[in-house]
Amino acid sequence: MSGNYILSDYVESALEQAEYDKLEDDSFAGRIPSCKGVVAFAKTLRECESELRSTLEDWVLVGLKLGHELPVLANINLNRTPTYEPVESV
Repeated sequence: MSGNYILSDYVESALEQAEYDKLEDDSFAGRIPSCKGVVAFAKTLRECESELRSTLEDWVLVGLKLGHELPVLANINLNRTPTYEPVESV
């Protein structure tokens, strides 16, 4: 993890937990157990990985927007209330 991009680091940490299954029709299913509802399906493993990343990114953004409790991954806690520094008028 780079430490400079908290959302990117969070997504990468979540994707490290991804689990993939090959289905009976030779397609793939992927999920991230700690991120409830983040699942993806595709014909190839590479497409499934890409779809899972996209689903996860949307899930995180919607969760942040709606104030949902997100899991803490790799000591990255996105649930903290942001702090704002005062901005002086120009």
